[in-house]
Amino acid sequence: LRVEQINAAGGIHGRKIKLVIEDNGYQVPRAVQAANKLVNSDKIFAMIGAAGTPMNNAALPTQLKAGVPNLFPVTWARAMAEPLHPLKFVMYASYPDQIRGAVKWMVENRGKKVVCSMYQDTDFGREIHGGALAQMKFMGMDLAASTSYRPTDTDFTVSINRLREAKCDLVAMGTIVRDTIIAYTTARKIGWNDVDFVGTAASYDLTISSAEGGATEGYYTVGLFDVPDEKTVTPQAAAFMRAYRERHKVEPTIPVGFGYNAMDLTFAALQKAGPNLTTKTLVAALESIKSLPDAFGGPPHSFSSEQHFSSRESVLFQVKGRSWVRVAPVPKP
Repeated sequence: LRVEQINAAGGIHGRKIKLVIEDNGYQVPRAVQAANKLVNSDKIFAMIGAAGTPMNNAALPTQLKAGVPNLFPVTWARAMAEPLHPLKFVMYASYPDQIRGAVKWMVENRGKKVVCSMYQDTDFGREIHGGALAQMKFMGMDLAASTSYRPTDTDFTVSINRLREAKCDLVAMGTIVRDTIIAYTTARKIGWNDVDFVGTAASYDLTISSAEGGATEGYYTVGLFDVPDEKTVTPQAAAFMRAYRERHKVEPTIPVGFGYNAMDLTFAALQKAGPNLTTKTLVAALESIKSLPDAFGGPPHSFSSEQHFSSRESVLFQVKGRSWVRVAPVPKP
């Protein structure tokens, strides 16, 4: 829809954008197959919003060898922009920065003293666990306990009891959606209520905030921007939300906001790159973006020749009344 709007307004320097979409099914083999098609058959100029850490890691060699930029993937893993590479750009802060900032805020503002971690035993989960460890070390504290699990696990009773026995008053979560809900509700069902849980953007999802019976009430997570609301977004984004609602007959959700912002950052860079577009001019344009406001209220976006994450800051939210409520900006660690 955003591409259609830009094209209807004349495109970029008189050129129309062609959007080619492939579904990777959140599976590595399909991601590799899709990347091969897009790069070698469709001859794409840039990949935008590719989903999943392992899927991006598997597809990137094909892309980078062909000189195709990977812009704003739907993962905030450090490997998406570090080590620095001219063709890799990420919108918002990395997972380690998100969890480090959240832990810092919880220690300083809620007086947390016994910090623990719970995480998927995957590249994704281990990166968040590592971020929590790094922040504790930076603050001269120890991580009191940690527990990991396989992505297919559905019973977290043993893990939760282990953390409870360690007397944790804060658990840093390297979890996504289903596992977040199961872990959090398990803790509350066994009566463990004097502990807070905080996750990353991977658990900033309406499925969690709207869990049946208010089961996730009180859960904290780092988000990227406010849940889309016409009263808080920019006028242009509000118009987009109305168009989206009219077309799809549903309310715009958090991923809709991410898609909008990803496309608008891309359009801003294409505009800056000028009429003689090349990969080199696109990269230079991206690196020249400074303090670009986020249409949905997230931290402003800036890049440089040394930094390809658009921010080191994020936003802390909490579930209240089955909705995500903004708590505070999350400081950079």
